[in-house]
Amino acid sequence: MVQVTCIKKDHGNHENPYVAIESLGWVDPADGRRGQSTREEMYDWVVNKNGFAYVQDIFGNRAKLIGATSPRGNHYVKTVADETKTDNLLKLNEC
Repeated sequence: MVQVTCIKKDHGNHENPYVAIESLGWVDPADGRRGQSTREEMYDWVVNKNGFAYVQDIFGNRAKLIGATSPRGNHYVKTVADETKTDNLLKLNEC
């Protein structure tokens, strides 16, 4: 399990803002290990390796990341919609 703590966006026009994310910074709360994964690596880990990643807001609300594919075939991750409005992946700070 990892908590995504920041994102790095590439600078370009995209049909979907999530696809604009180049990489995601994360921390493993169990051991404090930190890392950074590309959008494709995080997608692969969540979808194909059953990894669990989430975003947490300042109130402690968590939103799970799931894999998705854009209409043009780009893989990306996004948060599962829930009742909170502050857990948006795109609102994270830049890495």
